[in-house]
Amino acid sequence: MEPYPTSPGSGHGDRTPPVAEVRPEIRASWQRSQSLGIDPEGAALPIEGDLDPDSRLIRAAAPVLERLYERFSGVPVTVALVDSRANIVDRWGAPAGLKLMDAASLVPGANVDERFMGTSSVSMVLSTRAPFVVVGHEHFLHDLKELTCMAAPVRDPVGGTVRGAVNLSVPRVLADPGMALALQDATEDIGERLLELSTARELELMRSFRRARERGGHGELDLGSGELSRLSGPTPRLDPQERLMLLERAVELISSTGETFAEVPLAGSRVAVLRRRELHHGDAEGAAVEVSFEHTRGTGTPGPATATAPDGRHVPLLNRPTVKAEANAPEAPTEPPAAGPADAWLLLVGEPGVGRLAAEARGRLSLLNEAGIRLGTTLDMWRTAEELAEIAVPRFADLVVVDLLESVLAGEEPPPGRLGPDAALRRVAAWAGDDSRGTPTGGVDEPAGYPAGTPQARCLETGQPVTDSVLTAALAVPPAGRGHPVDLLGEGEHSYLGAPLSARGSVLGLAGFYRRGRTRPYEQDDLALAGELAARAAISVDNARRYRREHHASLTLQRSLLPHDLPRLSTVDLASRYLPADARAGVGGDWFDAIPLSGMRVALVVGDVPGYGLQAAATMGRLRTAVRTLAGLDLLPEEVLAHLDDLVSRAPDESADEQDPATGATCLYAVYDPVSCRCTAARAGHPPPALLTPGGEARLIDLPAGPPLGLGGIQPYESAGVDLPADSLLMMYTDGLLKESRGYGDIEARTGQLLASLKHADPALEHICDRVAGTLPPGGPHDDVALLLARVHALPENRVASWEFPADSSIVARARALTRAQLAAWGMSELDFSTGLVVSELVTNAVRYGGQGPVGLRLLRDGSLICEVSDRSNTSPRIRRAATTEEGGRGLFLVAQFTKSWGARYMPQGKTVWAEQIPQPEQPESEMDEQALLAMFDEPG
Repeated sequence: MEPYPTSPGSGHGDRTPPVAEVRPEIRASWQRSQSLGIDPEGAALPIEGDLDPDSRLIRAAAPVLERLYERFSGVPVTVALVDSRANIVDRWGAPAGLKLMDAASLVPGANVDERFMGTSSVSMVLSTRAPFVVVGHEHFLHDLKELTCMAAPVRDPVGGTVRGAVNLSVPRVLADPGMALALQDATEDIGERLLELSTARELELMRSFRRARERGGHGELDLGSGELSRLSGPTPRLDPQERLMLLERAVELISSTGETFAEVPLAGSRVAVLRRRELHHGDAEGAAVEVSFEHTRGTGTPGPATATAPDGRHVPLLNRPTVKAEANAPEAPTEPPAAGPADAWLLLVGEPGVGRLAAEARGRLSLLNEAGIRLGTTLDMWRTAEELAEIAVPRFADLVVVDLLESVLAGEEPPPGRLGPDAALRRVAAWAGDDSRGTPTGGVDEPAGYPAGTPQARCLETGQPVTDSVLTAALAVPPAGRGHPVDLLGEGEHSYLGAPLSARGSVLGLAGFYRRGRTRPYEQDDLALAGELAARAAISVDNARRYRREHHASLTLQRSLLPHDLPRLSTVDLASRYLPADARAGVGGDWFDAIPLSGMRVALVVGDVPGYGLQAAATMGRLRTAVRTLAGLDLLPEEVLAHLDDLVSRAPDESADEQDPATGATCLYAVYDPVSCRCTAARAGHPPPALLTPGGEARLIDLPAGPPLGLGGIQPYESAGVDLPADSLLMMYTDGLLKESRGYGDIEARTGQLLASLKHADPALEHICDRVAGTLPPGGPHDDVALLLARVHALPENRVASWEFPADSSIVARARALTRAQLAAWGMSELDFSTGLVVSELVTNAVRYGGQGPVGLRLLRDGSLICEVSDRSNTSPRIRRAATTEEGGRGLFLVAQFTKSWGARYMPQGKTVWAEQIPQPEQPESEMDEQALLAMFDEPG
């Protein structure tokens, strides 16, 4: 180990030393760290959460590093153990030191590789494969510049591969070279313990290779990284596919009883020659596979090679005498002669069974890798279960069935803990290969039940994989017949493995794996593999369940925020469509509404909130509620939009610089009056409405263009009025109808298509909605579409009666008499008393408080009777409780008692107070007793 580099004249506060004081390898590491964009003030370290606490490395290192930490008792040191991937797997230190490590995110599972942490002792060890010390200012992170960190690699005694590293950190002023020597002794002890932890039979086989290594004259190849090396220097690399082919062929040779050699063609006209040699050491019998490389057959030109043990260890070449390779005949290959250290390396060693186990282990890893890629490709629980079954057949099972809880399929939260035998399950997948595709067997989409004591019930109760054998002859009758898919298994005895689908502390269901016959029974390793496959599938199923629940909640929210049914009005026929851009998500911010107003008028609204998802739907609901509230105040369209803009412009938290999610929303607000047949509308960044007249002319209504909500500033909104002939069609829509793609495209062309769809459509409003929707692209809209159609009608003249009187108290009696006569003409004499009272009170108030202008009286008859009194005053009327001694103040109270509803709306000059009554001829009103009437005004108490 190099002596500690010193920094002459540098104090503890120095953070950026001169480049000349830094070793070249440190400078190179700094440059790499800077190019990676690592922040010297604090790096974000990835943390792996599935470390194995019982790994061989931890078991070998724990007692050694515990003694190392105790050796420096009283000195503030911390000791960390990292694996070969630079993940911290364990650590030791005083509470204060561990607290500092926590603050720097140096926790178990944290990756301290140079890619994330920058220059450190561990990253230098793993890159140089040798002990290394980083002193104070050489660290890349500023938080470490007061420390001296020394690290040494932990090597496997067989092959010398680096299995990890140990780091010892100490304050810079307390660093001592003796600490580095003690650290190296500790890592050597860990290496010896790694060897001791090997099985007895592995140990016997490996000792012979250790003696061969001591004699020297060998080379090594790390198949894990593809790095080839010889004593004479570096050699070319093998690509990953070549490394895999060599290992697979070596496993086949070790497991074979007849083959002794094989040839593997490689890229660049090279051929790898593999030779199997028998090994005997004590009672352990095995085989070794050596490899040599030739550019052409028989040339003997050496190439790169390796030495790897079955469990991943790299072992040295057997020391054999050098014999030149002889050329082989062009026909079938013959056994090559023994190769010496100049051109042969040991590739793999092990017992014949070990080769089989190694092949199966690689198959399991391959299956897990495929599961990681294919499982959960869709957020659909049924499809995820099918993917699990398709992955496992035929490599792991001949038949797979998957059952899920009924509550999980419904999107509900699964019960915590284990499941009992009475759990309600449903079969969602049964797969026995391509031959079973489309076969309506296996009980798919049927309830599945497992009696207590069955392997399935044990699996659900324990939450652990179980194995068993099943005999189909005993399963032919219920209830056991429901447990296994007898129709797909066939007759005989079969192997069964059940694995629970567990995720986040809950069991979601069960996966059953079957192998026909008993020639390949499930073993202990298969339990672990099935458990891992089921766990991965369970996470995907639970994600799909959560998505379904949230999606259902989003749809429920959106549907509750949109109008369930448009109101039925005699003066306006309505139809609507809502077309989401994503039919599966179905959640967006577009909305429409139709709001009945006083005087038989109706407000028509269409709006569009930017964005998608739950927040857009919630924001849409907030704006729609605000519009309905403002509409109830009988405000003018431009005033409604101004109030909306004001609402959106206010940030949710005035202390923070936040923006309302509704910022940029658009809205079109229109009011239609069936008496005057006039429509008044204003828009905030919204497309103008389209109009189809009874004569067949389709055009856009010219409206002043206001800014979107939240962006209005001081620019006012303006409205415009247009006279609509009776039976005109008004179309209001969001901009999704104008988009041909994610952009707008040719707006004029799209507008022309929309107007044409109005002109040539069926008169029925629902058919017109369908025709307008048919103008969208074949793949559906690229943005949410809200469409509202309104066919307007005029209120017949014989249903309207109006008069104008001077502002004089003498006209009250005349107004009452004219009202009585009009009610008699309309056949509504049963409302004489109540209507006379309402007219008297409203006209009297208009004369007294309405200014000097004339007083207007208007009666409207539809399904109800509406009485309106207008004056030139802007004073708002209100109900108050009059005192017992007061003679007045009860007029509006009486109006409220005798009418269904009442209110006031304001005009450019003056106001109108209105009251609505519902005729009830089948229940004529009884005359109210005088004392009962007076009692309504008594003060309580």
